[in-house]
Amino acid sequence: MLQAMAEEMRIRSDHWSDETFHTLYLGGGTPSLLTLDQLAFLKENAYAHYRFSDTIEFTLEVNPEDVTLERIKRWKNLGVNRLSLGLQSFEDRDLTLMNRSHTAADSLHSLELAVAHFDRVSVDIIYGIPGQSDSILEAGVRRVVAMGATHVSAYALTVEPNTALARFIEKELVEDVDEEQAERQFLLILDTLSDLGFDHYETSNFAIPGHYSINNSAYWKGTPYLGIGPSAHSFKGCRRSWNVAQNHKYMQAIAEEKPIFGSEDLSVKDRYNEFVMTSLRTIWGVSYSELEQRFGVSYVHYFKMMITPFIVDALLFEEDGVVRATRKGKFLIDGIASDLFMIEINPARK
Repeated sequence: MLQAMAEEMRIRSDHWSDETFHTLYLGGGTPSLLTLDQLAFLKENAYAHYRFSDTIEFTLEVNPEDVTLERIKRWKNLGVNRLSLGLQSFEDRDLTLMNRSHTAADSLHSLELAVAHFDRVSVDIIYGIPGQSDSILEAGVRRVVAMGATHVSAYALTVEPNTALARFIEKELVEDVDEEQAERQFLLILDTLSDLGFDHYETSNFAIPGHYSINNSAYWKGTPYLGIGPSAHSFKGCRRSWNVAQNHKYMQAIAEEKPIFGSEDLSVKDRYNEFVMTSLRTIWGVSYSELEQRFGVSYVHYFKMMITPFIVDALLFEEDGVVRATRKGKFLIDGIASDLFMIEINPARK
């Protein structure tokens, strides 16, 4: 797999020769299982084929059970300067339901090691787990911040098919996901982290000022990004691409020099819809002036017309030419954004 990924880096390098990358992110799986030599192999190939800035943000996603003092030191020596730690929950019961191999105690111990050696540490938290305690969730959030976490990513639980949790729910051994609970706990996390000085800079992401994820922010701001490996997505200009999903098919395509990704050119309508979706999820919101600059004044008129009922319902608000989600609207923002999409009407660019 590593050889295949290195070959993909080489194959795609010419198309990205004009870009300078500001982040290197190893994640979307379990890269903390790799040895130091394997991680170094990926980094060396990335640097051999692409240009990176001197102030690169180098993030490694890690599982709590993989964190040891020796590994922490090795990751740091490799150049990693930001860790993303998959804590998920502060209750062992929840972790068992989600088939995680670490315990809540493992999570806190791994965080203790991480913050002792890294200035930038993010933790992932899942809310909306059936039976999850509000009080333990809030206490856990406060504890990880007190321990030194500078960034928190909070995601609502999604039940994937053919998982242990899905089977428990089907057999009624565990309650199904409760949307009201998910919303209540989302707002609980939002209020708790805001009280602790964190910015809610994107729907699922919170950080103390100066510790926003540069990598994640690129997605929401439309910055070009390149993804390497099975299922990875890339974006540049008006084109989006996605790699073969299955590991075997990906490696086979590389070995046989066959296409490994599909792609599409985004229409103006597609780009408008993505701009609305990603911008409304962020602290920066939708700026009328940027909207006009990108798409033309007719799109601004269309957007203003579509947001009117959401402003009336106090789900969105406009201030100084920028539209953002209210506290009430933040949990519902994906649905709100999709209701604002341009589907049939395509105003002429002016």
